[in-house]
Amino acid sequence: MSLAGRTALVTGAGTGIGKGIAFELAKRGVKVAIHYNASEAGALDTLRSIQQIGGEAFIVQADVADQQQIARMVEISASKLGGIDILVNNAALQLDVNWFEYTEEQYDRIMNVNAKGYWQCMLSVIPYMKQKQFGRIILISSIHGKRPTDFDVVYAMSKGAIKMLGRESAVELAQYGITVNTVAPGAIDVGKFKSAHASPDRKKFPLGRVGMPADVASLVCYVASDEAAFLTGSTIRLDGAGSLM
Repeated sequence: MSLAGRTALVTGAGTGIGKGIAFELAKRGVKVAIHYNASEAGALDTLRSIQQIGGEAFIVQADVADQQQIARMVEISASKLGGIDILVNNAALQLDVNWFEYTEEQYDRIMNVNAKGYWQCMLSVIPYMKQKQFGRIILISSIHGKRPTDFDVVYAMSKGAIKMLGRESAVELAQYGITVNTVAPGAIDVGKFKSAHASPDRKKFPLGRVGMPADVASLVCYVASDEAAFLTGSTIRLDGAGSLM
């Protein structure tokens, strides 16, 4: 896929899905800004992994609930990268708090990171994309933005908001050559699904396994590529058919 020479900012790239996305983009020739908030050790590990394969990357820290920190992060990234072609909004919180136990502070934190943070990252990056009349914005949501669960109502609300942010933005930004798409993963192994690998329940995981960060990363690379130039405003479910069961 045609990604060599592009530049990308990946939020939440110190752990899990974000780490996998940053690595795969770099593997395909993209210069990557690796964002982290608290997981500096993870971000450094992502950087080392990319450098080991001859990729180009650097790390940048910011709280994506804070607009001033976002603006600084984007300014630093654009300066070092020579612009930003690809934004992967991935940094998110999931508290797994019971419906009746959520506090207003917890609610605000989830929404400020997962929904407002995505929007504000886009606001800061779009001017650089408009200059080039080109951009790929990819929002990492979740199947829980569509399929109800019984473990985190506010997280699910935020993921539903991300889907609508992507759809509305795709219409608004198309005139600038910017596409906006959403990836909605199901269960992804970021260290919590070892039992599913040992004894897969095909009633929950039809392919006999949960997803891996590399599965999400491969899809993100396609959506970011020139081959996906006509793809915008879409939400792509990536769950191995799990939500169909």
